Amino acid sequence: MRRFGIVLFALLATACTSSPAQELPQQPSTVPGEQKLHVDVVAHGLEHGWDIGFLPDGKFLVTERPGRLALIDPDGTVTDVAADLSDVYAKGEGGLMGMVLHPDFARSRRFVTCQTHQEAGKAVDIRLVTWTLSPDDRTATRVGELLTGLPVNSSGRHSGCRPAIAADGALMVGTGDTARPTIAQDRHSLGGKVLRIDLNTGKPLPDNPFITSADPNEQRIDSYGHRNVQGITVRPGSGQVFTAEHGPTFDDEINLERRGGNYGWDPSRGGTNTTDYDEDVSMTDTQRFPDAVSPLWTSGRITEAICGAAFLTGSQWGALEGKLAVVALKGQKMLLFDVDAAGRITKVTLPEEFDETYGRLRAVRSAPDGSLYVTTSDGDDDKLLRVTPA
Repeated sequence: MRRFGIVLFALLATACTSSPAQELPQQPSTVPGEQKLHVDVVAHGLEHGWDIGFLPDGKFLVTERPGRLALIDPDGTVTDVAADLSDVYAKGEGGLMGMVLHPDFARSRRFVTCQTHQEAGKAVDIRLVTWTLSPDDRTATRVGELLTGLPVNSSGRHSGCRPAIAADGALMVGTGDTARPTIAQDRHSLGGKVLRIDLNTGKPLPDNPFITSADPNEQRIDSYGHRNVQGITVRPGSGQVFTAEHGPTFDDEINLERRGGNYGWDPSRGGTNTTDYDEDVSMTDTQRFPDAVSPLWTSGRITEAICGAAFLTGSQWGALEGKLAVVALKGQKMLLFDVDAAGRITKVTLPEEFDETYGRLRAVRSAPDGSLYVTTSDGDDDKLLRVTPA
């Protein structure tokens, strides 16, 4: 058992503004009167906490990339959940990654993980696995593979893999292109995509954009042309799905999901370069793909390595209610986006005290009570943070 206390910090959210699809200013300036925030360090001693699930009894389930499930009590006690994760291939960016609890978890006790699968020490694929958590929260039993065959790179590079439940109950999964040139534009591959599947069967949904294809992989695709989707979230009350995606050394993107959309990443340069992963191409190549979906926002000529995404929900947030929170790995910050009714980003706010304060930030999820939870991802004494308005 790993037991740690709770530390409280009061934070003042400070801000700067950026136009959509413009470079994010690196040094935020203070804006008097901005909403104050509190940050609690709920627990520490984690290792690359990748995702967060909220249990009905007030505990937290956290995936750790090396291949562990952590159960965290509200008092900060951290306990390893017994689970057979011996097949997890933890290398580079791969391992035990995203997770989502079934909407009926209180009854079914089921949840789904994204994980890199190995056999005989070799990476085979990335797959979605369904689990059942015991009534005492101490043991997870594998139900079965929900979906297999997501491509994998033996180095772990560009593994994705973040799930979310859409407003209609569909399981949405953002995936990575595994740093291979042809994957993102290949609609027969599940990499570099946003998938839309049945949460219980892993099968494509009947209204998916490519459902008439003879290929089950293509049938599961909601959008394609992505580089490495690390965040996916559903806007409450609208059904809009937003994704956060890694650029190379430039142009991280926030995107609004469009059924059947091509988001324009193509390091193969139209299939002419099938061996060299060319990262000098545009993140959204509108010259090669005139109908490519343009991003809502990009980081411009820098990269923040944006990751998890979640909306601030509940009247307790005051003026911050409805903002889209996105956390960054390389940038070591949180970004808050103002989003209008049509899904356009109108302003970016940077809480100053998150700027390189807690290190690399991986997951951000909105809890049932509206508070925001964030994980750090430095690999040494990583933390679970709780963020609330003052």
